[in-house]
Amino acid sequence: MQTKKRAIVIVLDSVGIGALPDAANYGDEGSNTLGHIAKQRKLSLPYLQRLGLGNIAPLEGIKPEARPIACYGRMAERSVGKDTTTGHWEMAGVILDKPFPTFPNGFPADFMDMYEAAIGRKTLGNVVASGTEIIQRLGDEHVRTGFPIIYTSADSVFQVAAHEEVIPLDELMRLCSRAREMLTGELEVGRVIARPFRGDKGNYWRTPNRHDFALLPPGKTLLDRVQEAGMTVRAVGKIRDIYAGRGVSQTAPTKGNGEGMNKILEFMDDLNPGLIMANLVDFDMLYGHRNDVEGYAKALEEFDARLPKLIGALRDDDDLLVITADHGCDPTTESTDHSREYVPLLVYGSKLKQGIDLGIRKTFADLGATVADYLGVGSLTHGKSFWPDIRNAEVGDR
Repeated sequence: MQTKKRAIVIVLDSVGIGALPDAANYGDEGSNTLGHIAKQRKLSLPYLQRLGLGNIAPLEGIKPEARPIACYGRMAERSVGKDTTTGHWEMAGVILDKPFPTFPNGFPADFMDMYEAAIGRKTLGNVVASGTEIIQRLGDEHVRTGFPIIYTSADSVFQVAAHEEVIPLDELMRLCSRAREMLTGELEVGRVIARPFRGDKGNYWRTPNRHDFALLPPGKTLLDRVQEAGMTVRAVGKIRDIYAGRGVSQTAPTKGNGEGMNKILEFMDDLNPGLIMANLVDFDMLYGHRNDVEGYAKALEEFDARLPKLIGALRDDDDLLVITADHGCDPTTESTDHSREYVPLLVYGSKLKQGIDLGIRKTFADLGATVADYLGVGSLTHGKSFWPDIRNAEVGDR
């Protein structure tokens, strides 16, 4: 394929922008991650404002621009669910009509018996819990016994927490890999997650060495299409895990948003055409799930401060930048779980049209369809491309 084009898609994990019409079905009526943070704590996001963030929906302190430099809109999730895997798969063209199973009462006793027999260890927990809370509650017993801590949440996850000095990382990964193999049929959760931690009595803390064991997407994704077209797909953060490695050419795991931005810029130095897709997880993992409004606000401002360098690294004519999210996680509500929300959509390129209102997209899959259209890799199963609406006729067919 003779093209120089690249798409850079940055997913701000959990940065939702208002409850979806069906949010009440998920217990999320009235949730608004960005909106509520902006009300509680003044935000300084000058570069996101210039792109058009304030044009998407009313946000206190973030003004609508008369002439935003990006195209803007918001996307609704058509899949059933509100988890990371579902959101990312949909934006890559795969829509789920059946949610991943959740376990509000823990995993069935007979399964846990089989799992313990398979790994040769007893386990602790098997409850719905906050990851930071459960290691404080069960950490001492875990250190004493060597039994891994099993917990879940409102999302479809089987999480295994272990102290790195009690169960080494390679052994923890083996425990998680075994769980992934065994969780099938009605127990087939979206992700098995390794949750290593360190520390001492009363002061346990999670390390950045998390690893997700996801299912393979049930259909071809944008990543597959790009790779099949002979272009490079570079994954930053947990993107490789989310798509179970399929369609990924190069990967750069990260230990925070700052490192994620550094890796994006490093990949942008490579002139190969294709897709750079990144997930910046701190918004969700460190602040949304902990109802930390101040931490969330600071993380948004830190991302905003990095935008000028990122935008400056874009190549004229050949680069398309997309900033979006995968769900919400409103830190101002009592819940510490994800929220069913619209996600923002900002699309920028130095030679694209500016200030086009993309409205409310009916599905996250419109993003994938647009990137596929832009890169010329063929259509996806789902989604409607808005590339014809934003392309500058003078350069759009380069």
